[in-house]
Amino acid sequence: MNRANYIIVAESRKALIIQDIGPWDRYPSVTNDAEDVVRELVGRGFLPEGRRLFYCDSDGQLDEILVKDGQFVGFAPWPGPSTAEEKKSHEL
Repeated sequence: MNRANYIIVAESRKALIIQDIGPWDRYPSVTNDAEDVVRELVGRGFLPEGRRLFYCDSDGQLDEILVKDGQFVGFAPWPGPSTAEEKKSHEL
């Protein structure tokens, strides 16, 4: 099975933002493949302990993928601006 197709759109010491780019008829969404996405980002060194992971989904909505001890543990609403355009002015 294919894994989610995404890109890193912003990063800081505190947070990483990825964007789901599909196409969803060929790849699962980040939402549906969150466990593997987290596993891949941790394995590649993009998610050290304490760094938050946010994602822009296929509808352009920003949300958080919760990570604890290097493992996916759930989802939470984005704590700032609600769209990818608005996030450009939001400090990570």
